[in-house]
Amino acid sequence: MFPPLPANWTRRLQAQLQNLLHYRAQEQHATMRVLLLAAIGTVSMPLYYLIWQRFFPQEYESLPLRALGIVLCLLGLFARHYSTRLLHLYLLVTLSYVLPFFFTYMFLMNHASGVWGESLLIALVLLFHFETALALQAYLAGTLLACVAASVTGDSVILLSSAVLQQLPIHWFTMAGLSAAKVSRHVLAQEKLAGLGAGLASVAHELRTPLSSVQASVRGLLRMYGGGICRSGEEKLGALDALARIQFEVRHMNHMIDLFLLSASAVRQNLRPVENVSMHASVTAALQRYPFTSDVQKHRVALELRANFQFAGQSELAVIVLLNLLRNALKAIQRAGKGRVRIIIDGQHQPPRLLFIDTGSGIAPQHLPYIFQRFYSYPAHNGSGIGLALSQEILRAWNSRIRCVTREQGYAIFILEFPSIAASAS
Repeated sequence: MFPPLPANWTRRLQAQLQNLLHYRAQEQHATMRVLLLAAIGTVSMPLYYLIWQRFFPQEYESLPLRALGIVLCLLGLFARHYSTRLLHLYLLVTLSYVLPFFFTYMFLMNHASGVWGESLLIALVLLFHFETALALQAYLAGTLLACVAASVTGDSVILLSSAVLQQLPIHWFTMAGLSAAKVSRHVLAQEKLAGLGAGLASVAHELRTPLSSVQASVRGLLRMYGGGICRSGEEKLGALDALARIQFEVRHMNHMIDLFLLSASAVRQNLRPVENVSMHASVTAALQRYPFTSDVQKHRVALELRANFQFAGQSELAVIVLLNLLRNALKAIQRAGKGRVRIIIDGQHQPPRLLFIDTGSGIAPQHLPYIFQRFYSYPAHNGSGIGLALSQEILRAWNSRIRCVTREQGYAIFILEFPSIAASAS
């Protein structure tokens, strides 16, 4: 049993912990790592002196070196008060001393013992969790100083012994692996940011037009009511038309937001099939949920039911796939300024299939191989580039497939083929 800490020590410890939690919530991530490293070093330096001195005695131990390390770590507890330049200087000095210098020196002075060899490797792992450039500077400075100090105060022959030299390839491999892992994490973070940016750009693109329409309608109403009330029947009809347009655009925006949220949630769902889904019911649900901009656009979509069929999947995910395909088809028609959309449910075909046909802008041959790649959009900057990739991923999870047959400026046919469960005439 350890004796209880004095009351004033307990209060100070509680205050430091509170500062730590408060600081974690408010300060930058880099400074937070300094604070955590300083707190760990302040505790572990004296603790391991006790362990290696009393419980598992080592050949060499140095209380002055540990005391200097404790002082440096204690200074790190006030890192939130440092300027950026001072913090960087503190990090360079402290990391150089506490990790590569101290552990390399103790490793050499203990004649490359197994305990200190493992400790040095762990110290390098901790060091290279910081920025690679900073870690390399600290490693080179600390290791060089440790070798010089060991050759002066100890036996310089140990520097060229096989027990020491055989550790170098392990250390260099560890440093290279950690640096590569940080690069991979950085690339992944950039991809996530790019995907987020593309998604936000797509949302902004979809909502800009209805918001502009709402703004124009509001300006018209303000002009009409600027002098009081509407004085003629024509003005009243215009006001009612503007109000109806605002209501429609708000409903359209809500539907588009729902569509984006559905696509985003599908990325995180388990895609495996859990139920038998009716294709006709899925297409009907998609047509009911799609936010058509007008009755004219709605009448450009025709459903042809040759024979209904069922497939193993998930109803909600099936609707998401169909909504994405319908949105792409209507956008192709809008770009071309012509065309119609035909949706054909053909359960009599083997395998059962769904055809999504639009006679809009089509797809250029050089772009066709890439349309199912994540974050690839055609034309460029047209959406987030995740709809078709997500659709293909969902269908693959259902042992189904999607492919495209197209002619530029002519048509695009998306063919969805499903394993046969049951086909029934409607």
